Amino acid sequence: MKPAAFDYVRAEHLDEVLAGLASEGGDARIIAGGQSLMPMLNMRLAKPKTLIDIMRLPELARIERKAGYVTVGAGVRQAALLAWPELGDALPLVAMALPWTGHVQTRSRGTVCGSIAHADPSAELPLALCALGGEVHLRNAKRRRRVPADEFFAGMMATTRADDELIEAVSFPSDQRGCAFREVARRHGDFAIVACAAVASKNGVRLAVGGVADMPVTREFPRLDASALGDALNAFAYELGARDDIHASARYRRDLVRLIGADVMRKVLQ
Repeated sequence: MKPAAFDYVRAEHLDEVLAGLASEGGDARIIAGGQSLMPMLNMRLAKPKTLIDIMRLPELARIERKAGYVTVGAGVRQAALLAWPELGDALPLVAMALPWTGHVQTRSRGTVCGSIAHADPSAELPLALCALGGEVHLRNAKRRRRVPADEFFAGMMATTRADDELIEAVSFPSDQRGCAFREVARRHGDFAIVACAAVASKNGVRLAVGGVADMPVTREFPRLDASALGDALNAFAYELGARDDIHASARYRRDLVRLIGADVMRKVLQ
């Protein structure tokens, strides 16, 4: 199939982007890497009247490490973040998760913020942002605001971004005490059947699970012995509301939450 007709705007200034969103609202879509949006356009699941291209704006293509956060602009490609020399030291969890995000070809085009905007519940970058307690930077023509990751994702490919807002950047906390990541997919690079990310917290560990509920879900766990941890993970697995689909049964997903959830938590708590 081919996309429905739309106007294309190659933005030369950020003000041009914000003005376009203000005037078009829900009829406008931002395109950066296009790895998620283009298939939706081709299948006519998305039919914007105007497509606004932001990839020629240098102010959106920055990675900045400052005051305990790494801020990644809307124009930063996944491959650029993966190649950033400070990634392993600043964001070890993201360094673990990024190689599982698509393939070399898609990472060379797709952007970090584009994955956050698409909000696929099986995607690795939304999971990492939630696990780390990161923030999404939103901006329209009148104001800026920051939204915690656990308040940004609202459901299956749904977010709390307003129609006139641009995801300007995302921020990942970089003061990580310890972290671990693991996922199970049909093939490397496919969306995860289940993915788990664990981050050490003050009193225990924060576990984030993707691929089961309609969005990544996080839960704080205290330090528990083996049997208590198994019981807690079993209860958590059922609370996620897994469903059968063409990729896996609900029971298999719950089993994976219990198995790889315990694995990543043990690695963090060692």
